[in-house]
Amino acid sequence: MRAPWALIAALLAGCGPLQLLVPPTSHLHPARAGPDYEVQGDYVGVDPPMGAQVIALGDGKFEVVLYAGGLPGAGWDRTERIRAPGARRDGGRVTFEGAVQLAYEGRALVGTMPDGTPVKLGPFERRSPTSGARPPPGAVVVLDGSTSNVDGEVDEGGNLKAGASSRDEFRDFDLHLEFRTPFTPDGRGQFRGNSGVYLQDRYEVQVLDSFGLPERDDDCGGIYDVAAPEVNMSYPPLRWQTYDVSFTAARYDESGEKTANARVTVLHNGVRIHDDVEIPGPTGGGAAEEDTPGPIHLQDHWNPVVYRNVWVVPR
Repeated sequence: MRAPWALIAALLAGCGPLQLLVPPTSHLHPARAGPDYEVQGDYVGVDPPMGAQVIALGDGKFEVVLYAGGLPGAGWDRTERIRAPGARRDGGRVTFEGAVQLAYEGRALVGTMPDGTPVKLGPFERRSPTSGARPPPGAVVVLDGSTSNVDGEVDEGGNLKAGASSRDEFRDFDLHLEFRTPFTPDGRGQFRGNSGVYLQDRYEVQVLDSFGLPERDDDCGGIYDVAAPEVNMSYPPLRWQTYDVSFTAARYDESGEKTANARVTVLHNGVRIHDDVEIPGPTGGGAAEEDTPGPIHLQDHWNPVVYRNVWVVPR
């Protein structure tokens, strides 16, 4: 449990005491998430080829992000994103007005680009190629819905709640896990589905609802205070996502002096976002660095993030 860190992070972010006492509402079931949930999500257009992400911001407000070529990790050419604000207007129609003119009609986005080109983008649901991956021989199953090797709580659906730690400890390993952030449209920053995967309980790979945001080290997929992901592969909230992590522990000589930093490669929803990145020391809230193995810790940051299909292959 790292509740004090949540408090410190909130205060540093400029959140007052009242905001801490009255956190934004998190929705855990799409059927009860309200009308804005239907609008938010991924969209794909063919002519011209492009992707779009609609972010729900609460109270009928939205932002759309357009990507030339397709969605991140699926065609986007890495050129500058186009953003435009949106809102639910009189009569309930959602429109976006700014660099682009778009409207949400018939579960699609229709309108024009800045140069006047007409566009139509339909809803698209991405799925990680490693979702549901089964543990290979020799894997330590932390949680698979029926077998538990973890100190933590499991919800009524068999999902592991944030705040859990593996009972086994690991040195070098490959990790697979799946996570789901809540739909918290009124939340901002660290109050929007925040958790984290602590490798050896020392080094955090951030978990957060960062759908549609620029890449940052404190957003989803970031190695906290060390490296931003190469591309933001976040899915919309309430969609299951995957991390596949290859971790090599820090090395020490016989005198106990560190000779090499820890290193990590991370795939987020099947796309490589960190490639053998060096981690110089423990990230915020992490345990002290030493020449010992450590558990996998899933951070509790006062948000109803859940995990499933967690397993580790020691190397």
